[in-house]
Amino acid sequence: MTTNPPSAHGSQPWLHQKGEVIQEFGTVKQFPVALSYEARMYSCQRLNKVLANTQILYGLYKKHHWLMRGATFYQLHLVLDKHAGEQLEIIDTIAERVQSLGGVAVGDPRHVAEITSIPRPPDGVEEVPAMLSRLLEAHETILIDAHDATARTAECGDDGTIDLLVSQVIRTGERQAWFLAEHLVDTPLVRA
Repeated sequence: MTTNPPSAHGSQPWLHQKGEVIQEFGTVKQFPVALSYEARMYSCQRLNKVLANTQILYGLYKKHHWLMRGATFYQLHLVLDKHAGEQLEIIDTIAERVQSLGGVAVGDPRHVAEITSIPRPPDGVEEVPAMLSRLLEAHETILIDAHDATARTAECGDDGTIDLLVSQVIRTGERQAWFLAEHLVDTPLVRA
């Protein structure tokens, strides 16, 4: 509950409020979505892992967008920002799916850092091929997990989670990985 008394003037916000946790992370409450408790719990666990990794991927995209260097600076600067925006949309969709299943979406960056399986990059600027490789490795981590989660949530009958993982996480991740990988191809010089 709040500890500040109402203002005599009625327009002062009640600042510095503290509250009790009303739902713990890692729990699901009952929602009438025609899925068992076990199915919803499993899906929330898997989605929170994908969500944490996707939040890290988004952060990597923004970091590399800002730190891009070299002859292809402009093109990569734009594509990395576009990909970051698409990942941000996926983050919101995954978090809302967790909530719609009665779970608690991982949202605090410190908690995300505890859950993610994507390695932390150096604080400084890496060479461009290393930055792109780091993004590709993060995509692969997410894609492996998303494919496995899709197969396992199918056993639970959670079609909504399957649809989200396939139509957004997997398809967007595969397309973005393709765009990045093509920047790492060594094409031969054409001689006249």
